[in-house]
Amino acid sequence: MIDSVQSYPCAERLSLVEQVHGRTVADPYRWLEDSSAAATRQWSQDQDDLWLTYAGTLTSRFRWKNRVRQLSEVSSVSTPVWRGGRCFTLRREAGQHAVLFVDETPLIDPKRLDPTGLTTLDAWQPSPDGTKLAFQVSRGGDERSTLSVLDVSTGELIDGPLDGCRYSPVAWLPDGDAFYYVRLRQVRRHHLGDPDDITILDREASYGLELSADGRWLTICTSDDLWFADLSTDESPAHIPQDTTTIMSVGPDNRLYVVTAGRICIGDPDEPTVWRDYLRPDGTLTGLAILDDVVLVSTADQISIHDRETGDRQGAIDLPGFGSVGSLSAHQNRAWFTYTDSVTPPTVYCYDADTGKTTGASTRRAAETQRLSYPAPDGTELELHVIGRPGGPTILYGYGGFGQSLTPTYSAFALAWVEAGGAFVTATIRGDAAHRDATKQQTIDDFIAAAEHLIAEGWTTADQLAICGESNGGLLVAAALTQRPELFTAAVSSAPLTDMTRYELSGLGDRWTAEYGTAKDPADFGNLLSYSPYHRVADGVKYPAVLLTAFGNDTRVDPLHARKMCAALQHATASQRPVLLRFEPDAGHTTGGINLAADMLAFLATETGLDQ
Repeated sequence: MIDSVQSYPCAERLSLVEQVHGRTVADPYRWLEDSSAAATRQWSQDQDDLWLTYAGTLTSRFRWKNRVRQLSEVSSVSTPVWRGGRCFTLRREAGQHAVLFVDETPLIDPKRLDPTGLTTLDAWQPSPDGTKLAFQVSRGGDERSTLSVLDVSTGELIDGPLDGCRYSPVAWLPDGDAFYYVRLRQVRRHHLGDPDDITILDREASYGLELSADGRWLTICTSDDLWFADLSTDESPAHIPQDTTTIMSVGPDNRLYVVTAGRICIGDPDEPTVWRDYLRPDGTLTGLAILDDVVLVSTADQISIHDRETGDRQGAIDLPGFGSVGSLSAHQNRAWFTYTDSVTPPTVYCYDADTGKTTGASTRRAAETQRLSYPAPDGTELELHVIGRPGGPTILYGYGGFGQSLTPTYSAFALAWVEAGGAFVTATIRGDAAHRDATKQQTIDDFIAAAEHLIAEGWTTADQLAICGESNGGLLVAAALTQRPELFTAAVSSAPLTDMTRYELSGLGDRWTAEYGTAKDPADFGNLLSYSPYHRVADGVKYPAVLLTAFGNDTRVDPLHARKMCAALQHATASQRPVLLRFEPDAGHTTGGINLAADMLAFLATETGLDQ
């Protein structure tokens, strides 16, 4: 254990102060942004040594690792994708990596592509006739995908690799000889075997692509804009300005479906700017399956059934419990979906619209999720999802951004904690899918209110409460611990943004201005500075035990954020609790796996008293 702040590695504090939009901004650890500098390398090595010294005191570390591994060894299969009479599924056997199958034949095995195990299958899309497959792989967790095409019958590569295709959507033309995709943040049309793409749209944005089954109608969506093209007349897409996120596609019934402002509208693709209300989902839409007579609408935690012609609700598919629904697909008047909850691995179910019956594998439930409501500071009722018993060490987990709903999903991390006698709580806070209009401070306030509620209702105490979050959730945790440090005994902030005044200058930060705002705007800058965790650290405050985790191949969030936050907290804290940085040089964004989960659990169990 670390006894005092004097035990931390030396980190020079620069007297760097800038005036930005009329505000005074100190940045004493800017030198830690340069990972190649000798001083940064030495400081990082010292932090590695410090973490390893602390980790050596965690006597439960290997027990946690073994249990997380056991709970992670579950088999899974994706919902089927049918193309040209062929069935494509992604399957993972217990303890193994995922392999893409066509019917019962392995098609892409990442381990055969790269025996080191460092290559990941990021995405895949079969052609309409099922004879070809576009797929994307990356290495070492860096998510810098390359795209290739193979012949499904022979398994031979017939095109690519094409670089610069990070999580690119692929929209095949009906003949299977060309597709639309995104490369280097441009929408392009690629003909197999032709090295020269045709650029359709160049707006330096993140795109979604939809192409109708007959290949006539192309839709291009960004976070706040829309383009629509009738390819039978002109490939140049027409701009349809939007003031909110809008998704548009032409369905198999040749109707235009538009998802916007919490509702689904329909129209005629010949008049793409004229829509009428069709139905309003009970939550944020995650999937839509158009069958012969009904339409299935999936949200994060349910699937409703609607009349195909009118959109009137007819009922809902019975689910095994309170959990999460995902990956809706359809074929021959049947629909497949996955279901998971905190203690149930993802399982595929099939709904038959002809019989109205749902079939799927039964699962044994090790624990149940409780749903608790709690008031936000402004009186809004929000939810907590709890597994475990009250009165002991508790982990509060949150995310709060980018439109992602946090409904229960299977987690070996959470289940191992609950088995050991703790409670695991997921907070559904504004900033998630149902509340995109929330400010970031409101999201932080909601998370803090969740902690206060758990303490007030006797679920835990401040001496037993830990908070945990990854990526945007890492930012949430860092903000909460700097604003209300007395509420928590420990915190894990994984791959966080912490210097919000400079987040746009590294990683994928320049793509996230729709979520956070931009430091170039004076009003946005003031908001960013007000909650920026790095700038909220204050000398002499008794901060909780903090574990920051960062990854060398993280191309989304640069580890500089964790480094600067670590140095600031180590300098400032007046408590006897440790502030530590755990760095994995060969892992990508939050891809540390079982070893990371075990270290986090051992850290939290030690600091909350669960291991006593």
